[in-house]
Amino acid sequence: MTHYWEIASPVGPLLLSADEQGLRGISFQGGPHPSSPSPRWTRAREAFENAIAQLEEYFAGTRQRFELALAPEGSRFQREVWSMLRRIPYGETVTYGELARRLGNSSAARAVGAANGQNPIPIVIPCHRVVGSDGSLTGFGGGLDVKRRLLTLEARHRSARPGMNRDLFELAREETP
Repeated sequence: MTHYWEIASPVGPLLLSADEQGLRGISFQGGPHPSSPSPRWTRAREAFENAIAQLEEYFAGTRQRFELALAPEGSRFQREVWSMLRRIPYGETVTYGELARRLGNSSAARAVGAANGQNPIPIVIPCHRVVGSDGSLTGFGGGLDVKRRLLTLEARHRSARPGMNRDLFELAREETP
């Protein structure tokens, strides 16, 4: 049985979906591609207590890594890409080309981008940390404004730490309206 719950967040309402295997999806309801719960889904906040708490901690800047059971559906290649996304440290960015190289196929940047775009659990699987080869912000399911806001949030909370990723901070400052 799939459950759902909608929460408010600093980047707009988020629709969460999960089943007994784990979190299946996060949808940006204020973005260009909002989704609706299936009529077969059950509205149940209790199924998301841990996810809600961790998302609130993330937005407050006190959580850098999520510890949730995840159950994203996708092809083997998509799941490999999503696994690589989870290895990108908080407050850092990588390019699609770099992710392709890390997967062992430097010519697969477009395929990596397509898999990144199909990520059903954004924020928790941090697809917002992937940028274009020139460091520019590129496609994001919640819209580029949400991507910019997530990167800015992470930059702000890492700014007091030594060894920070300067490129990310410059990008966040430049891209903030």
